[in-house]
Amino acid sequence: MSTDSVYLDSNATTPPLPEVVEAVMSGLSEHWANASSSHAMGQSSRQVLAQARGHVARFLNCKPAEVVFTSGATEANHMALRGAVGFNGRHRLVLSAGEHAGVRKLADSLEARAGVVLGWIGLTPEGGLDVRHAAELITDEVSLVSVMAANNETGVLMPIGEMARLAHAQGALLHVDATQQVGKLPFDFGRCGADLVSVSAHKFGGPKGVGALIVRQGLNWPALFQGSQERGRRGGTENLPGILGMAAAAQSHTLPVDAWMQRATRVGALRDQLEQGLMARLPGTVVYGIGQPRLPNTSYLRFGMLHADVVLQRLEQLGVMASSGAACSSSGQEPSAVLRAMGVPRAEALCAIRLSLSPATTHEQVQYVLHGLPQALAPLMEAPAGLSAPTVSPTGVFA
Repeated sequence: MSTDSVYLDSNATTPPLPEVVEAVMSGLSEHWANASSSHAMGQSSRQVLAQARGHVARFLNCKPAEVVFTSGATEANHMALRGAVGFNGRHRLVLSAGEHAGVRKLADSLEARAGVVLGWIGLTPEGGLDVRHAAELITDEVSLVSVMAANNETGVLMPIGEMARLAHAQGALLHVDATQQVGKLPFDFGRCGADLVSVSAHKFGGPKGVGALIVRQGLNWPALFQGSQERGRRGGTENLPGILGMAAAAQSHTLPVDAWMQRATRVGALRDQLEQGLMARLPGTVVYGIGQPRLPNTSYLRFGMLHADVVLQRLEQLGVMASSGAACSSSGQEPSAVLRAMGVPRAEALCAIRLSLSPATTHEQVQYVLHGLPQALAPLMEAPAGLSAPTVSPTGVFA
């Protein structure tokens, strides 16, 4: 990628921080011994593993014993949902219709193979969680309620505290996929009311391939992989270089509340400037989730009825990196399930793109996008309408 590129895909992944790269390298060069070995080198690795666990715990305001290191949020989500099957003799799971594709596919698999009964909480047209519908679905037959802290596409924040109250009133547990919120806004495990929380390091400046499931102390949660590591909760030799990198990222984000708010306010102001500028320059621009409590960095838009692939192509020609939604499923061939759950028509959903900023995004970069993108898209948006659905030829123009 050119050094002149504008990176607006931070919800997909973030660049590793310099201190993270240094920590990973130390894990490879200095602390490479197995932390389960009883000799001095192994015990040295064990010590730095414990220190890293402490850094992550302080970042999320949980106890070190509650941190179970995993290969990322996907594994953590699997551990949470699979462990809930049969919990307290219950086989019913309730999830948000806006969950990540990996969670939706896992839930469907559990329904087909494990006899799980699923309930899907609807989304409002604005992208929020339908709390009244949630209250109807969460009964004393539910073992686990699973919702995102913040939607990965729209950035809309979900009412975690209310979900915890509804779940616990029925004797159910609450799992929160906090992958997108962690690193963008403060996340406090001790106060959020969740019993299990999934996080992924590469979303907040850490390395890929490492994350954690935070398991409330006293909850004897079954292991996804059997073994003695992680107090018997996650078998397999610990990925110490990755864990050290995650801990370094956690340390860099362990900030006072006022520092968090200052950073979030700055990023949010740039996001708002970008949205308002595009809506002013390109009539027909729609921002999904606008007016709702959102992550300060996330903007999910469509430009009239221009297909997402066309817009992304024009952005890349400008040197702007963006996506059409979740990086794991942004093939451009299927509409966003999140938008469909919000009631957005299929043809419109195929037009949505996501711009996700970071603390490194500058005012000059936003101005560059506001100057270049309207010039690139305006002629296309003014083209004659009449297509029943947006289609794109191999050359990237309407067919």
